[in-house]
Amino acid sequence: MALQWMILAYVVAAEAAVAIALTLPSPKAVKSSIVSLVSLVLQPSLFVVPFSAFQLLDIYWKNEHRLMCTGEICTAAERDRYEKSIYKAQRNVVLCTAACLLYWCIYRICKYHREIQRMEELEKRYKDE
Repeated sequence: MALQWMILAYVVAAEAAVAIALTLPSPKAVKSSIVSLVSLVLQPSLFVVPFSAFQLLDIYWKNEHRLMCTGEICTAAERDRYEKSIYKAQRNVVLCTAACLLYWCIYRICKYHREIQRMEELEKRYKDE
């Protein structure tokens, strides 16, 4: 189970790096080559959305079927373990939502850049006529 979260953490880190690379100012030729490369990788990397959704469902199911440790019956160690599992679940929810949100941001940045390129070409054609 920890391997899944490690993979998702690496994917989120890679998505954050790509989003930063896309939003940094750079020359037009470099920016268009970065956007075209990222656009090619976007479709195969769509796996992150259903993977994150499955992980969120798993967290929800475990949360619904988790044994509660709120009474005086629980020992201090059991209470600490319960709180630690709650914190880990919250961290994992943030990780899943960050993966989906970053994927969407990268997709929109690439789409906006392609639209801007198309409009610039259209404007250039109208000026030439």
